[in-house]
Amino acid sequence: MAAATHAPTPPGSLKRIVAASLIGTTIEWYDFFLYGSAAALVFNKLFFPESDPLVGTLLSFLTYAVGFAARPLGALVFGHYGDRLGRKKLLVLSLLMMGGATFAIGLLPTHATVGSVAPVLLTVLRLVQGFALGGEWGGAVLLVSEHGDAKRRGFWASWPQTGAPAGQLLATGVLSALTALLSDEAFGSWGWRVPFLLSGVLVMVGLWIRLSVDESPVFKAALVAAEERKASSAQAEKMPLVAVLRHHWRDVLVAMGARMAENISYYVITAFILVYATAHTGLSKQTALNAVLIGSAVHFAVIPAWGALSDRIGRRPVYLIGAVGVGLWMFPFFALIDHGAFGSLLLAITVGLVLHGAMYAPQAAFFSEMFATRMRYSGASIGAQFSSLAAGAPAPLIATALLESYDDSTPIALYVIAAALLTVVAIVCARETRHRDLADVSEEAPAARAHAEV
Repeated sequence: MAAATHAPTPPGSLKRIVAASLIGTTIEWYDFFLYGSAAALVFNKLFFPESDPLVGTLLSFLTYAVGFAARPLGALVFGHYGDRLGRKKLLVLSLLMMGGATFAIGLLPTHATVGSVAPVLLTVLRLVQGFALGGEWGGAVLLVSEHGDAKRRGFWASWPQTGAPAGQLLATGVLSALTALLSDEAFGSWGWRVPFLLSGVLVMVGLWIRLSVDESPVFKAALVAAEERKASSAQAEKMPLVAVLRHHWRDVLVAMGARMAENISYYVITAFILVYATAHTGLSKQTALNAVLIGSAVHFAVIPAWGALSDRIGRRPVYLIGAVGVGLWMFPFFALIDHGAFGSLLLAITVGLVLHGAMYAPQAAFFSEMFATRMRYSGASIGAQFSSLAAGAPAPLIATALLESYDDSTPIALYVIAAALLTVVAIVCARETRHRDLADVSEEAPAARAHAEV
């Protein structure tokens, strides 16, 4: 089938769409990462006070991991309706769900007040967060990818990706400021609630901006084409999930493998490191948070640069730089942290996040280009979020358990290196996609017809 055509999005409109996606993803990642930081710092005492400190941290990270368990379900539901109804409607819903759950966490009673009910309520709200985020990522990157053109798609689509470090920066910054201004007693009593309650204000801002953008023209064209096919053939269109598994199963597996090193390394560098630096190395919470804060700022800055580079040399080469680099960096990473100095901790985290950015930046365009339009939300979301069950979800939990068992960083480094090797294999098996025309609405596997640069 011939590619559907649409007028190029004016530069001013494209920038507004990029800004809307970036602000929305920043707020949602702020909510998600805020939980991870709080799980590492205070939730073990507030919701699991009867456990040994490190065991309490493990239980806290377990509630953190259940958010990832809900992400595949969110990917299925949001992907299905996003491919049927449009990207914009589902993005508004995901923002409301995420913000509402985060605000509610800020109002939760602790174990001291309601006993074992407290961690149950915490887990339920974490599940809602994960469900919402499972649908957020795919819609946000597709809205930008489908408005732009192939020439600079990697650059523009990388901006929603900066929502992750921006959210991390915002969450860590708020926590860092509170821990600096408040005593440990005040922070544990009520200060930890402030950043969660702040989410309510942020969601209102994000909602106002997100409602102002238009639906993807590529999706609109694909919807018209689908209605025409249905009218002429009298056959119902396949469900997006069925179409993805029939025509794109190879691309889904590639996306899942590509996510392993990216997802695992990120949560080890930004979430688990708060435990390692404080419990194992003896650094203060403030020192560890400040290092993550500065590293996240650098991470934010380098992601668009990596995205632009992927437009010049391809998605696969840039992704491989990141996967190989993260694997090679793991032993120096922990060796630097073990020095116990702020400078070495900062260097370890910053270099790790720069290398992570080489995987994360091209990911948005790369995954978008793998799938045809009427199954793109489902395909990109499923590939990205199902892998999180084996990658990001257990990463802090596994790293903490390894630390407790061996009291050494070597097993943790080997864990991340194994993930890097898996990602390298996935990317080597993938086809280059940077010349892919996203206006193509055919259900055939687009990678097989793309202007491949293997």
